[in-house]
Amino acid sequence: MPDPRTPLRIGTRGSALALAQAHETRDRLMAAHDLPLDAFEIVVIKTTGDRVLDRPLKEIGGKGLFTREIEDALTAGEIDIAVHSMKDMPTVQPDGLLIDCYLPREDVRDAFVSRDFASIADLPQGAVVGSSSLRRRAQLAARRPDLQLVEFRGNVQTRLKKLEDGVAVATFLAMAGLARLGMTHVARGAVEPDDMLPAVAQGCIGVERRALDDRAAALLAAINHAPSALRVEAERAFLRRLDGSCQTPIAGLAELFEGGLRLRGEILRPDGGEVIAAERFGNPADGPAMGEDLASELLSRAPSDFFDWKPA
Repeated sequence: MPDPRTPLRIGTRGSALALAQAHETRDRLMAAHDLPLDAFEIVVIKTTGDRVLDRPLKEIGGKGLFTREIEDALTAGEIDIAVHSMKDMPTVQPDGLLIDCYLPREDVRDAFVSRDFASIADLPQGAVVGSSSLRRRAQLAARRPDLQLVEFRGNVQTRLKKLEDGVAVATFLAMAGLARLGMTHVARGAVEPDDMLPAVAQGCIGVERRALDDRAAALLAAINHAPSALRVEAERAFLRRLDGSCQTPIAGLAELFEGGLRLRGEILRPDGGEVIAAERFGNPADGPAMGEDLASELLSRAPSDFFDWKPA
């Protein structure tokens, strides 16, 4: 067990949201194993995605920009575990690393944020909306092609400041992130999945470890939330089959119901000009196979020019 002399080092990005997620992980480990606060050390690691804020993610490398330096530190033994927002995670981990611990999933929905308007439907013709998410931009373009979409990167506080400065009249955040920051009041409302299907694994925290680290494995097993794991693993199998990244507008959501699992997925043209969607129902244990099958259907229905990428 970790103790003040040999604390468990928890790697994280340095944003307020990332730190809140690291603290939640630490607090759950403390409670599960009756450990003191000083048996843990939070290690902040600056990632490329945090440093480069003036360019779209698709131009500088996609999802790995928020994880690469943290995973390098984990591989090198500089930290013992790494806490991630699962929607930021590439679908394949580096050799020797794995994620088999998920915290209870928060609200999966997107939050509509605006000073002046209550919902997407209330936005006036031609209104300027800010978002760095290709998925949200494509979904919004499909629903409201009249809107002007502008790049809107940065943490929650940065994006709220951009709204205050008039860069755009509305933006979207994740309800889960706002909840973890105690800032749900910022949202004018949540966008239901039927209106805007969320990003794969949105709202879920995953904890990464070295595959051969038995101490970390034993500690994390006690806080893994099995229902969240079932849902996220189905969604990530869907994303993996699509070879999805920040360069591709993809949405997916798995939901558990009595005795089964519902998995919805969609792929979009970046300009919102075409949306291809489908769903599956099945046994929760078959989630990854359902994800792959759902992705295969969408790929089979997509024209050859649907994306500027070629799935594996």
